[in-house]
Amino acid sequence: MSETPEPTGKGPEDQGRAPVEGTAEAAVTGTYALGVSRPDLPVTDLPTPEEVFGVRRIGPKELVKYALGPSLIALGISIGSGEWLLGPQAVGQFGFEGVGWIILVSALLQTLYNIECSRYVVATGEAPVVGWGRVPPGWFLWVPISVFLILFAFIAGGWAASAGEGLYALVHAELPPDDAEEPRLWAIALLVVVFLMAAAARRVSRTLELANWVMISIILITLLVLCVFLVPFGIWWDGITGFVTPAAPPEGITATQIGGLAGFTALASGLNWYVMGHYRDKGYGMGHRVGFIAGLRGRRVEMLPSGVTFPDDEKNRGLWKRWYRLLLTDMWAVFFAGAIIGMLLPTILMAHAVEISGQEVTQENVPTFVAGALDAEYGRWLFYIALILGVLILFTTQLGIFEAMVRVTTDAAHATSPRLRTLLEGDPRRFYYPFMLLLLVIIGVILHLALPVSLVQWSANMSNLGALLFPFMLMYLNSRLPRPARPRPWHYVILLLNFLFFGFFFLNFIADFIGDPLVTF
Repeated sequence: MSETPEPTGKGPEDQGRAPVEGTAEAAVTGTYALGVSRPDLPVTDLPTPEEVFGVRRIGPKELVKYALGPSLIALGISIGSGEWLLGPQAVGQFGFEGVGWIILVSALLQTLYNIECSRYVVATGEAPVVGWGRVPPGWFLWVPISVFLILFAFIAGGWAASAGEGLYALVHAELPPDDAEEPRLWAIALLVVVFLMAAAARRVSRTLELANWVMISIILITLLVLCVFLVPFGIWWDGITGFVTPAAPPEGITATQIGGLAGFTALASGLNWYVMGHYRDKGYGMGHRVGFIAGLRGRRVEMLPSGVTFPDDEKNRGLWKRWYRLLLTDMWAVFFAGAIIGMLLPTILMAHAVEISGQEVTQENVPTFVAGALDAEYGRWLFYIALILGVLILFTTQLGIFEAMVRVTTDAAHATSPRLRTLLEGDPRRFYYPFMLLLLVIIGVILHLALPVSLVQWSANMSNLGALLFPFMLMYLNSRLPRPARPRPWHYVILLLNFLFFGFFFLNFIADFIGDPLVTF
């Protein structure tokens, strides 16, 4: 590959990306066998970050403007169902002791798990759902199971219904009555907004990044201002010490509540991989060689059905270290820091709302509880600010989850079905957008079936199910990557801890669902 090119003056939104066969700079030098039932990976050089992002060098400005981003999409999902609903509900009912510690451990384990999922994407350019097809016995088992688990976990639509409740309260200046139909119609309307955003994009991932930059900045700044001016120091101190002080779960909390809190703190525990494919579309590492899902306004881009990897030589070892450092920066500086701050601020605000209102937090009122409490104590203007904040928080979750379900299914179908690729004429958009419309209709029906928070708790505990499977599959794949990209031994220990921590909560949830939990608190 030639040395770093001159900057093009275009950001990644405008950068074209040719497939491996179409560029001399990406000349294939052989193939690399990885796993079973999927094609061998063509071997070619890693691109430089400067080549991918169209800049002369990656300084602080370029890092923020171009290189960071995929973790923002994950963070947008994170600051939602867990941080605005399950975490505040648990703290509002039981306090910080024994709850905050679970939040911190979950966030740490999930960030490390995300890095391992993304390691595979950066090294091969394959979305994880495609990579699972390389694990014995093969794609015919693991790809359908993986897609099913994602759809089964998130199709209930609790994240959408909760956003609809907040929007109803914002429009009518009052909390929705029990079993009201209109909040569900607002939830469906917001799903339509997500579809329109994806349709209007040139590159879907880039549009999601920019939307989350704006919304997450507004969310965190507004939360910080509210907490600084409204929340007493004592609650701040209880929140911070609760996060870092080991303690048993509080008495009276159920297996479902604590499993949901663990599962949806940070992201979605064992199912976090469903968002990590955005590193491919961002162009991280070998993702630059594979292609991406273009929006309807973008030009047609060929997306390879299988991945690409790099040779183990001095040049590519150095490039891998650079890409891996960018990945670590994105995950720790954006995702982990944002997830912890995004959980701390809503929970201390909820604790203050419980204190000033003297009321109990329940599944029914948690989406709008803070708004109602601030309204009664400080005036109508804070009611509207809290509702706008809640709608933004829950919409970022709705945006990320809805699009990711469509993305995972599209990636799986495109990679495993030659007949479908022929019908699509190499353009995955022909599957992506019709399937998004179909999913919109299905979710619109399902979200009528239960209370929003109970649907969210179900999704969170289904996310913990993934921790029983995917850490071991990830060990298999990452141990077979080119040597520079392979994990160190302690990374395998982290994956095992994910299995033990989140897997325990899933088994306890199932035992509670069918009879008596394994452990009571």
